[in-house]
Amino acid sequence: MSAELEGVRVLIITANTGVERDELAVPRDQLRARGAHVTHAAAEAIDVHTYRHDLIPSETLRPDAAIADVDPGAFDMFVIPGGTVNADKLRINARARELVRSVVAAGRPIAAICHGPWLLVESEVVTGKTLTSYRSLRTDLINAGANWVDEPVVRSDTEGWTLITSRNPGDLPDFVEAIAAELSVRTS
Repeated sequence: MSAELEGVRVLIITANTGVERDELAVPRDQLRARGAHVTHAAAEAIDVHTYRHDLIPSETLRPDAAIADVDPGAFDMFVIPGGTVNADKLRINARARELVRSVVAAGRPIAAICHGPWLLVESEVVTGKTLTSYRSLRTDLINAGANWVDEPVVRSDTEGWTLITSRNPGDLPDFVEAIAAELSVRTS
C-alpha cells in the first residue's frame, strides 16, 4: 500500500441498487491502495447491488455506513459513481442533496462520473461549471446552467469549489488520477 494519500478521507455515496460496479469499486479500491481512508455510504446500511452497463448484475457490496449517518465535514472529497438507477435514486434522496450542498458550501471538491452528475443537477450546484457526463445527461446539464463537454475527464474550479467529472467506466483511469492529483494538492 502506498502512503501517497495517507490521512485523506474520501466519501463515496450510492443508492442500494443500480450502481455501476466499476465506478464504485475502482475509485474505492485504488484510492485505498494509495493510502486514503475511503468510506462508502449508501442510502441504507444494507447490501448494495451493483451492475455492469446498467443491465448485467454484478457484485453485492456492503457499504461502510448509511448516508444519513455521515458527517460531510469529516471528508476531504466527495465521489458520486454512476449507474442510471443509482443516480436516479440519489437525486431524489433529500439527504444526498443536502450532503452535496454542504460540501459545495464548504468549498470541498466533488468528483462524479457517468450519470452521477444528476445528483448535482438536482442539488442545483452546476450553474457556471464546465463538466462532462454520460452523453444522455448533456441536455439536463446544459438546462441546469452547466457547460457540457465531451472529454474523458474535466476539472472545473469555478464557483468557489472544484468539480471533477468523467463520462463512463472507460474513463476510470483518468478519473482516478484526477481525484488523486486533487487530493495530493490538498494534502501538500
